[in-house]
Amino acid sequence: FFFAYTTMPVTLRTQHFINNEWVNSVNGGTLDTINPATEEVLATVQAADKADVDIAVAAAKKAFFSWRDVPGPKRRDLLLKLADLIDENKQELAEWESKDNGKPVSVARDVDVTLAAEHFRYFAGWADKGMQGKTIPVTNTNSFAMTVHEPIGIVGCIIPWNFPIVMLAWKWAPLIACGCTCVMKSSEKTPLTALMMCDLALKAGFPPGVLNVLSGMGPDAGDAICRHPDIAKVCFTGSSAVGHKIAEVAAQSPQLPRVTLELGGKSPLIVCEDADLDEAANVAHIGLFLNHGQCCCASSRILVHESVHDEFVKKCVAKAEAIKLGVEEGKDQGPQVDKLQFDKVMSYIQSGKDDGAKCMIGGARAGNKGYFVQPTVFADVKDNMKIAQEEIFGPVMQLMKYKTIEEAVERANATNYGLAAGICGKDIGKVMGIAKRLNAGTVWINCYDDFDAAIPFGGFKASGYGREKSEYALKNFTEVKCIQFPIANIQA
Repeated sequence: FFFAYTTMPVTLRTQHFINNEWVNSVNGGTLDTINPATEEVLATVQAADKADVDIAVAAAKKAFFSWRDVPGPKRRDLLLKLADLIDENKQELAEWESKDNGKPVSVARDVDVTLAAEHFRYFAGWADKGMQGKTIPVTNTNSFAMTVHEPIGIVGCIIPWNFPIVMLAWKWAPLIACGCTCVMKSSEKTPLTALMMCDLALKAGFPPGVLNVLSGMGPDAGDAICRHPDIAKVCFTGSSAVGHKIAEVAAQSPQLPRVTLELGGKSPLIVCEDADLDEAANVAHIGLFLNHGQCCCASSRILVHESVHDEFVKKCVAKAEAIKLGVEEGKDQGPQVDKLQFDKVMSYIQSGKDDGAKCMIGGARAGNKGYFVQPTVFADVKDNMKIAQEEIFGPVMQLMKYKTIEEAVERANATNYGLAAGICGKDIGKVMGIAKRLNAGTVWINCYDDFDAAIPFGGFKASGYGREKSEYALKNFTEVKCIQFPIANIQA
């Protein structure tokens, strides 16, 4: 049932990975992936549609009936082997992630690829511990009741383009730990490292059919995954608009699959009057400019107390000015992922200017090759402006004044989103009081984007439902079954 583990270097393939084999699309579809730093075609990959999804699901279904009974320690060992292979191939994975996505090589290696390996190791620890039920005291002394946790079945995963290898790890690691099988669609913008991960899974010894990955477009492959009658669980990370469609389509499947959605945000960061402004400026900088602003939890609404606003703006501008553009080692900010995203960000910048926000730095394209956007900081932003209401997903910071904490909290919550929030301040009692009132799945205090595999992540409201990472993620991939039976009431 298991293949032998090998330490051969990772290989980039451009076909679908189904049942541990590399296959072309049934109907011959292909798509190009573009290097956003050069605007040139990087690779041509196969493009899946319903026919390919059907084949992948059939492979996952066949594998599930034996994979679900594989002991936890064996699943643990496979996860650990995969993590080791990621580490062994860290540089090559990072270089292709950089070419396909646009993030600097050093960021891809030291952040994305490193976090992915850590995620597999974390859930390796749960593989032999997480499927624990309970015994339940009942009123009838002649009855015994217990719960068991069972793998939910075949999981359909659809991942985004902003953190390709990390988002794959967030899905694969817990579902493997729980004994599920998977059919995943990578983003059509960034399909390459998902295929490289399939090569590593093959080398690690994962059985055929456990992990299947398709490249393709949402309407063709993603829709088919959500509608498939054998899919028991759908996991999606992406925009709130598409998340609504995912939930609607999945509800039409006869199995009514469980759905986990990790969606967009317009996350607030409140800078209190007593905040350490240097620390707060660093927090705001990381919160907004991480990954070129292409982060679902980006601190894109920064509410600053009026007494420190002007000084804080200067510090944010200085930090933005120091950003080094490029994809090479040591650079800070690469290009936006493609022309569509580049044009979208530029339109938001123009909207901010048209609405009267004050552009303190940036506000234009950087260079004439690649989808680079100048790090941009807007001050005097008002709540009714488009840039204060909609998710930009780019390196565009919005700074807004407030007078009272009550006002700041009310404005922070005045959005349909609720993925994350941040607070900077020295009075821990006040800061904790603010955190209690913010409608967000994560609240960072005097820090931002501090990710750890042991900490759950997910949103309120239109930012989705369900939690990824941590022990909470195991709930996404398990069913709770109650077993009850009579027992003898021995009088002794």
